[in-house]
Amino acid sequence: RLVLTADAAAEALDALLFRTSPSDARQGEVLAGVLKKRGVNSVAVTYTNNDYGKGLAESFGNAYKAMGGKVEIQAAHEDGKGDYGAEVGALAASGAEYLAVFGYLDQGGKGIIQTALDRGAFDKFILADGMIGESLTESIGEDLNGAFGTVPGSDSPGAKKFEELAKSMGKKTGPFVGESYDAAALVALAIQAAKSSKRADIQSKIMSVANAPGEKIMPGELAKGLQILASGGDVDYVGATDVELNKVGEVSGVYREVEVKNKKFETVTYHR
Repeated sequence: RLVLTADAAAEALDALLFRTSPSDARQGEVLAGVLKKRGVNSVAVTYTNNDYGKGLAESFGNAYKAMGGKVEIQAAHEDGKGDYGAEVGALAASGAEYLAVFGYLDQGGKGIIQTALDRGAFDKFILADGMIGESLTESIGEDLNGAFGTVPGSDSPGAKKFEELAKSMGKKTGPFVGESYDAAALVALAIQAAKSSKRADIQSKIMSVANAPGEKIMPGELAKGLQILASGGDVDYVGATDVELNKVGEVSGVYREVEVKNKKFETVTYHR
């Protein structure tokens, strides 16, 4: 795996791991800023008990406290349980008005929200990227209206073109779809640039095909990029998410602030 959208970060240029999605360390900071701008000064946090949940909860908590916010309680939950009454009871006992859910929309995160609503424990929710998706709004319904959160997403020309291409093929875009597309495209371009399928050779070309100089390559232009490289030219892959890798092979990325209105996630603004 040479280009990932997972949470493992490349620690040096000679690593075989690169990121096409922004890190959860950055998401925690962005989400904390969103809460402060909305005037939310205290919150209860529940997170899925794995590296993703723990890392995001820590990043968010540190940033939020630095901004003057207060985390009343921060507690893990396990996925796959049939009853989340005990977890919701502990969260509600903190006295917080808002519940931040750092989990998965088809696992424990969803269970926590539904239990909180059923018991009247919370009706105001903050969601991280793992909770953003149509299946959650379809399942919870209008009770989720007003919930808000963050998810990687851009309003760049590449993002708009990618959405148009997907629509023309009868496909839907969603969280991490563009990032996954870009990851695969970078691998293909790097193989062509290296004229080799060996890992070390591909790794040596990832940064050059991802960044300037070179002709910009947009979504749907992979064949064009491959032809340019085959003829000895350079490319600057932009893709669906406006890819630009920093010195450790990560993207800073753009986060989309969303809010549930009329049982649909709608974009509020973008955070760079």
